[in-house]
Amino acid sequence: MQNYRQLFDLTGKIAVVLGAGSGIGQASAHALGALGAHVVCADRDAQAVQATAEQIALSGSAEWHTTDGASGADIAELASRTLSAHGRVDIAVTTPALNIRKLIVDYTEDEFDQVMNLNLKGAFRFLRAFGAPMMKQGSGSLVLCSSMRAVTIEPGLGIYAASKAGIAQMIKGFAAEAGAYGVRVNAVMPGVIETRLTAPLKERRDIYDTYASHTVFNRWGQASEVGSAVAFLASDAASYITGTSLAVDGGWTAIDGAPTGLTATRPSE
Repeated sequence: MQNYRQLFDLTGKIAVVLGAGSGIGQASAHALGALGAHVVCADRDAQAVQATAEQIALSGSAEWHTTDGASGADIAELASRTLSAHGRVDIAVTTPALNIRKLIVDYTEDEFDQVMNLNLKGAFRFLRAFGAPMMKQGSGSLVLCSSMRAVTIEPGLGIYAASKAGIAQMIKGFAAEAGAYGVRVNAVMPGVIETRLTAPLKERRDIYDTYASHTVFNRWGQASEVGSAVAFLASDAASYITGTSLAVDGGWTAIDGAPTGLTATRPSE
């Protein structure tokens, strides 16, 4: 009989999380650590990522490194240092993202390049740096962070959405290439999640409430709710899942607009 509890156990696994200093990356690092993995926490904010690693180490195992997710050299060095220290990488997660909310006609080329360099090119660099050693070792799970904006849009998010849609397609491509080597490649597509990136929206109560109303739960999500989805995709519980973008959006993309109108009644017992 299958031991289902063991499928979620990450004891002995080496997990890298880029973006572990805050938000979804931090929550992912905590989730992986809680399930037993040794977590290599990386972020460009040294103080924040050190704090994350120290929190995980209180009951688990972690280390930290300063890494800029927009730098190919930094990402390559992170992979090299992890392999040198541990001999393998079982799980690799990346979450850093930038959103410059502007109409496309108002975007400068420099702003476009900033968003694409971190969000899309950063994802490419991460897949290349960690995918190659995983293919060589014959196993591994890569998890990237896309967004519900990969499939649904609003004015001012066109460039950000394009970068996230690119990630959704890139993980499909790499899943096809790496599957024969025992490597799985997936993404999460968060909805409205309370993080540092979305903090400016939270300050405007009207926008905050409007966004909440687009979910079937009428609330924003928490970073921990995405982190647990990342941990699932990283684990052997998801051993037959690859090339997938898992929506973690409170039902936003499952419905057409805010869930107004008829109200369901509870079935009689």
